[in-house]
Amino acid sequence: MKIEELLNPKLAILNLQANDKDSAIREMADMMADQGIVNNEEEFIKSIWDRENQTTTGIGDGIAMPHARNKNINKAAVLFAKSENGIDFKSLDGKPVHLFFMIAAPEGADNAHLQALAKLSSLLIDPEFVNELKKATSGEEVISLFKQKDAAITNEKNKKPKISSERPLIVGVTACINGIAHTYMAQEALIKAGEALGYNVHIETNGSEGVKNKLTAEDISKSEGVIIASDKKVEMARFDGKPLVSAPVVAGINKPQDLIKQIADHQASIYNAGGQTTKQADKAEISVGSTIYRNLMNGISHMLPFVIGGGILIALSFIVEQYAGGAKSPLFVFLNTIGGMAFTFMVPVLSAYIAESIGDLPALMPGFVGGYMASNVINNAKSPAGFLGGLAAGFMAGYITLALRKVFSKIPKSLEGMKPMLLYPVLGLLLIAAIMYYIVSPIFSGLNFAITNFLNHMGTGNLIILTSILGGMMAIDMGGPFNKAAYVFASGAFANNPHDPVNAILMAAVMVGGMVPPFATAIGTVLFKNKYTESERRAGISNWILGWSFITEGAIPFAAADPGRVIPSCVLGSAIAGFIVGLTKVGIPAPHGGFWVAPLATNIVWYFIAVTVGSLVSGVVLSLWKKAVK
Repeated sequence: MKIEELLNPKLAILNLQANDKDSAIREMADMMADQGIVNNEEEFIKSIWDRENQTTTGIGDGIAMPHARNKNINKAAVLFAKSENGIDFKSLDGKPVHLFFMIAAPEGADNAHLQALAKLSSLLIDPEFVNELKKATSGEEVISLFKQKDAAITNEKNKKPKISSERPLIVGVTACINGIAHTYMAQEALIKAGEALGYNVHIETNGSEGVKNKLTAEDISKSEGVIIASDKKVEMARFDGKPLVSAPVVAGINKPQDLIKQIADHQASIYNAGGQTTKQADKAEISVGSTIYRNLMNGISHMLPFVIGGGILIALSFIVEQYAGGAKSPLFVFLNTIGGMAFTFMVPVLSAYIAESIGDLPALMPGFVGGYMASNVINNAKSPAGFLGGLAAGFMAGYITLALRKVFSKIPKSLEGMKPMLLYPVLGLLLIAAIMYYIVSPIFSGLNFAITNFLNHMGTGNLIILTSILGGMMAIDMGGPFNKAAYVFASGAFANNPHDPVNAILMAAVMVGGMVPPFATAIGTVLFKNKYTESERRAGISNWILGWSFITEGAIPFAAADPGRVIPSCVLGSAIAGFIVGLTKVGIPAPHGGFWVAPLATNIVWYFIAVTVGSLVSGVVLSLWKKAVK
């Protein structure tokens, strides 16, 4: 597929009217929907924001490339937009954006589409070409410029002599979250910078098509060093012993020469697969807190499907028990058994993927076994070590694996094959099992028993305080660490004992707390239309459904545009909703579903009242606080 097939004169906005990031995304998405590129505009916009919340797509030099890839996109396409005044898009260089390329790729996009998107992205690293685009006055002219540039590059490659094999080699990997644009722009920039500095550069891309130009063991062995320009995890063990520079993918686009010079000037750290470096030259270090959070989120993201899937089936079994045959009904037994089985994997999976995030694949098995031990009563303990024990098991298994790698880093190469097949699994399992059996289980089982006992005997006053806090936390960052901490606390308690009424109340508290923000913004856009832009009023419509379904992220665009007013208002309303849940002892024996699981609620009327009151308070406070839109 040729680049011009992705471009369309009708997908060009030569004078973008928006003056902020949210309205710019909305204006471009409107055209995507009008031209039939996307079939669900709100879901498409949500996907765009999901990517923006990972890392801004404002790559600098006045360019932004918001992009999404999902099932709501009918066909691959690129929209070109130009803003004369420039828009604050939170770009990496802090400068306003004048040129936008909104990329849409369907979930099942074939390789031809993806290769064309990658090629288009790589053209945008040429400043002269970008200046030509800024002067374009029509969609046809934009397409013509891309065709000419593509043809010129093809001719240049056909005429270019082969690169001398005498040049030193640098290898690398580029990867971004979606793998549509930044991956290939960084690849092209690094190759060009290498040529200018006298290096052959071989870049492996980890994009939408999967891994391309995969580095061989020979490539890595011959190389002077390695550059990792990535926003996601890549296979690292193969670079053991090589000088290595690690940076975000945008550094590969904006500062390719700096990365290559670190290798050339021998300033790069020597990578050790055990997790250590011999020099501290890596400028892109991640803080300890960020590292812990990333490892924890890797475990939680893999755990949640087990919690939600198992929890919903258990909740359905309760409906069957109550309305269709009682506890002896075959359907009840089936649903309850399968849901319970899914729950038994919750802690082991959490532990396994925390460990895997730290120590890669060799840590997965010790982490899983450690989590399984935390889920069961061992060594005459009062109770299982539970969720907290599983967290400890995951982190310990990961760092035990890193320690083993360091211990065996000097092993003769002839015995390398023993490490993954014998040494790591046997010693890793033995060490984590001993620690869990003799240390973690006695300590955390007692702690888990104390927490469970405290929750079961909690007075009304204490319960109200806890449910208010949990409800408020759900709105602090709407899907971030505070939100996840509250949800995991409640769902962990619920998974321990789905039949406990107190655990159902905690589950209801986080449910109502998460439903308030989208409902509050929807209410505000209806009752106070003059306080919201047209794009915000359209987003408010979809938030009715998102709120009903317990999808807090529907309020993120509002919070991103005006965090100082939106977040405090939503926290207030969510805390009030949690307060009402604790006061009236509303219980939801399901870990997800919003109002769709309302039939399961104890005190169903107060369930609706809690969400309604909290949403009204947030919506009114927010809207009175906001200034009228001109």
